[in-house]
Amino acid sequence: MKEASQMQRGLKNRHLQMIALGGAIGTGLFYGSASTISLGGPSVIAAYLICGIVIFLIMRMLGEMAVEEPVSGSFSYYADKYWGPFPGFMLGWNYWFSYVIISMAELTAVGIYVHYWLPDLPQWVTALVCLMAITCLNLVNVRAYGETEFWMSFIKVAAILGMIALGAWLICQDSRPFPQNFSNLWDYGGILPNGIWGFCLAMVTVIFSFGGVELIGITAGEAENPERSLPKAINQIIWRILVFYIGTMVVIMTLWPWNQIGTQNSPFVQIFTNVGFPAAANLLNFVVLAAAISVYNSAIYGNSRIAFGLAEEGNAP
Repeated sequence: MKEASQMQRGLKNRHLQMIALGGAIGTGLFYGSASTISLGGPSVIAAYLICGIVIFLIMRMLGEMAVEEPVSGSFSYYADKYWGPFPGFMLGWNYWFSYVIISMAELTAVGIYVHYWLPDLPQWVTALVCLMAITCLNLVNVRAYGETEFWMSFIKVAAILGMIALGAWLICQDSRPFPQNFSNLWDYGGILPNGIWGFCLAMVTVIFSFGGVELIGITAGEAENPERSLPKAINQIIWRILVFYIGTMVVIMTLWPWNQIGTQNSPFVQIFTNVGFPAAANLLNFVVLAAAISVYNSAIYGNSRIAFGLAEEGNAP
């Protein structure tokens, strides 16, 4: 078994479980789901299910290798070892470059979300403060990253579960001053309102929204007990997908016709404002701010470990 001598196993089981739980929940679900729904209509429920099964199978394969060889280079190291030097080089640097872009996008998003409450504060100031704070936090030790990600993921998970529970309660109400009904899932053009092509386009956005689940494989090199904690975290991914993504889509499109969702802002804000919860805008802004910080935090962590793995393989300085 390969051991990274400079890495410390400081991530506890609870850190890994919450990282796996919140890894796939980001601004893609809170805001990006509007574009997904507009492309595929109610068929996005099936798109999330199909893509979720694919992601689960990929994570099972990654999990098998991560338990056998828990290293920080993760899939870059495995590609280099089992496929060849060039695939390992390409996979590692492609991931690193992609997350540099994502990091900058999330920092921009942090500035926008804070600007919602403090319109006089320049957005670049917020982005710079976030960049310095999270970077310094990651330089302390891996447990500091784990604790931060634990609580950020907790906020995201609690928000999603709360919105699903509130939506389910609204659906079950007898008095209906708003058009919530399961028939909304097929009354406006059927299950495939934009045809197979719209369904396929929606799947592209759906598969992108699952980005972040692979982080659990990168944590293997610093997990205290990867042989026990990794299988548990990975095997529960399919249930998280069913609850968080599919449950959310069913509730949203049952409460409101799919072709009227996300025309102005986040689907969550629009729907809960329409049904009498105007405070949803401030609540969601706080949640997506936490989600953006969480993604940036994970990007700093994941990219540093991928770069470390590339260096060990001789593919980086």
